[in-house]
Amino acid sequence: MAKQYETVIGLEVHVELATKTKIFCGCSTEFGGAPNTHTCPVCTGMPGSLPVLNKQVVEYAIAVGLATNCSITRYCKFDRKNYFYPDNPQNYQISQLYLPICRNGGVEIETETGKKVVGIHEIHMEEDAGKLIHDEWENCSLVDYNRSGVPLIEIVSEPDMRSAEEVIAYLEKLRLIIQYLGASDCKLQEGSMRADVNLSVREVGAKEFGTRTEMKNLNSFKAIARAIEGEKNRQIDLLNEGKKVIQETRRWDDTKETSYAMRSKEDAQDYRYFPDPDLVPVRISDEWLEEIKANQPEFRTEKMLRYKEEYDIPDYDIDIITNSKHLADIFEATVAICNQPKKVSNWLMVETMRLLKEHEMEPEDIVFSPENLAKLILLVENKAINSTVAKEVFEVVFDKDIDPEAYVEEKGLKTVNDQGALRKTIEYIVEANQQSVEDYHNGKQKAMGFLVGQTMKAMQGKADPAMVNRILKEILES
Repeated sequence: MAKQYETVIGLEVHVELATKTKIFCGCSTEFGGAPNTHTCPVCTGMPGSLPVLNKQVVEYAIAVGLATNCSITRYCKFDRKNYFYPDNPQNYQISQLYLPICRNGGVEIETETGKKVVGIHEIHMEEDAGKLIHDEWENCSLVDYNRSGVPLIEIVSEPDMRSAEEVIAYLEKLRLIIQYLGASDCKLQEGSMRADVNLSVREVGAKEFGTRTEMKNLNSFKAIARAIEGEKNRQIDLLNEGKKVIQETRRWDDTKETSYAMRSKEDAQDYRYFPDPDLVPVRISDEWLEEIKANQPEFRTEKMLRYKEEYDIPDYDIDIITNSKHLADIFEATVAICNQPKKVSNWLMVETMRLLKEHEMEPEDIVFSPENLAKLILLVENKAINSTVAKEVFEVVFDKDIDPEAYVEEKGLKTVNDQGALRKTIEYIVEANQQSVEDYHNGKQKAMGFLVGQTMKAMQGKADPAMVNRILKEILES
């Protein structure tokens, strides 16, 4: 009988914090920019330059720790992690080994198999490295230090996850917590949230963990799920063949759906950690901790309960809207302007979701403002435009965040409310379509729809459908 195996997974999640400046200097953290333009002597590791800690980094780290049920280390300090790599200008990374800022937390996840708590071993602050760009044309590697010194927190889980589904649930929960805090945008495609997967397999019922590997280069949830399945199967195949799994770091290639060995896995002692002599320890006072606690936002669970009481929209809508901090912000701000929660919810759930899917975008990528969405809703409510025109205008609002009032005026899209002119058009349509008139009188309801359609076409879509129906019925039944 074939052996049965279970997967044991722990994650190291790196999150770039949303500070305007780097962790130990005043350089910009903005994504993009020409190579090596967001740099200075500190973040390029020049001899004699001294780091100065960014207070906001500590506050974000504490806020994430509190939201993930961690205990906060009231006296913590920074350590040097020594290694040589071209994107690491100092030849060491400033991190935290001995006294990380947050410890012993956990978040609850829910999957098809039920609820469980994934433990968080620690959260520590550290600086990011630069970025190597491999130029195959010139056969060389170039280094961009813009990212060097960008503040990170690393969230190290316990090995509590047993499937790709649990891993994705855990990452989504973390991402939502951090986005609600405003501590990071957590965009995987821009590298502001990155996950390294530590995975081993063992026989079902075994107490001891198997030999683990670490997988890097994972920049989407789909890639993470595929990498977990791929590595699990690779390790099981090795064990079934009587071979050993080697502890190593592997690089996942999502296009080929396979991983490659990068290097043997290091232990902490390989990095020769020691306390950083240029940075003083961080002492977190009662007052400072209470101030950060008081500024914690309304998280998703509380928001869902409030939406149900305050806005009276369907549970399904609440679930989708609150699953993105950006979408929830747009919803609340739009409702505050136009006071039409159900209409706002409908526009977000139907047209917005359709366009997001068409453009392969995430809710975080939405650029239209609540003001312009509210204006569009009020244009429809006040019958200045009909719903067909509104959908066309919304596509432009979604794409370019234009002012819908100005756009409607400029393009001449306002609904024609001149009953006299509309009546004349309908009389002409009725006169030109006698067969449909006869069909209507013979009880064929489709004939009515055809005549309404012909009228809307003649009016270039700028008539109020309700008014067209009313006048058409009067004429047909007179």
